[in-house]
Amino acid sequence: MYQEELLHLLQKEIPQNASLIDAVAIALEISYDAAHRRVSLKSKFSLDETILLAKYYNLSIDRLFETTTSNFVAVEKTKNIGNEDDLILYLEESYASLAPLSKQKNINLLYSAKDIPLFYTVSDDILGRFKMYVWLKLLDKSYTAKSFEKFTPRIALVQAGNKLAALYNTISKSEIWDITTINSTLKQIHFYFEAGQLNAESALTLCDQLNKLITDITSKMIHDSNYQIYYNELHLMNNNVLVSTPSTQVLYVPFTLLSYYKTSDKLTCKEAGIFLEKQLNESKLLNTVGEKERNSFFNKIHTKIEALKQLINASNILDFE
Repeated sequence: MYQEELLHLLQKEIPQNASLIDAVAIALEISYDAAHRRVSLKSKFSLDETILLAKYYNLSIDRLFETTTSNFVAVEKTKNIGNEDDLILYLEESYASLAPLSKQKNINLLYSAKDIPLFYTVSDDILGRFKMYVWLKLLDKSYTAKSFEKFTPRIALVQAGNKLAALYNTISKSEIWDITTINSTLKQIHFYFEAGQLNAESALTLCDQLNKLITDITSKMIHDSNYQIYYNELHLMNNNVLVSTPSTQVLYVPFTLLSYYKTSDKLTCKEAGIFLEKQLNESKLLNTVGEKERNSFFNKIHTKIEALKQLINASNILDFE
């Protein structure tokens, strides 16, 4: 069945009077007779041939599989990041993927925030630089011995991060948080401080920047009707992002530290939407709960940050060397 759908999609892409057999023969570099056997369904397209046709004629593999089976999903995969150039490209491609969707009316982005959403930690401030440092430390071997204080991101990296952060700020969105959403960032600050690659002054400044970020997020949530934060203490978040517009849905699923799979497969996005909606229904919308309950949530996060500051300060006091 998928072969018939592939030919149907191909027929729509080539000029009206063009030969479907010729189109297949040209793209696959096979003989007319071999192409004829495939077009007449006497022979099957291999997976490699299907991909070649899709690339040659810019066909959507998502559209092919969504109409044929629910057991296979076509996805795009971001390139693995191994150095600063790759990180710049990653941020630029993330922007390019999200920008067209952001221009559509009634867009909504739903972020299941296992960690602080990446978009908040790519701006040109000390927290953004620290996150870039951590990513490169984990992905680029040349950063193994480099301390945070000796790290200076390239201008192109800063610009790409600022551009992505600014775009995210314009999109109507809902984020699902837990008290643990802050944990990985706190652990990173503590780890590199203990490892001697982040000095106490920088570590404390990062904590202050985190406090400011949480305060800014709280204020934005209260004053911006297009920004919602849900508190869920039952489910574990997974950093999945579902973008919905009146005409399409796109799901982003992380699979390594930063890389992600992207799909617009209708059934997959629908199922992800149902699951995320279930998470929302079992969460508290902090925009509308009472001030006491809202403050309690954010105060717990601030308390965690202050606890790390105390730990850093105590380490300095007990440093006998």
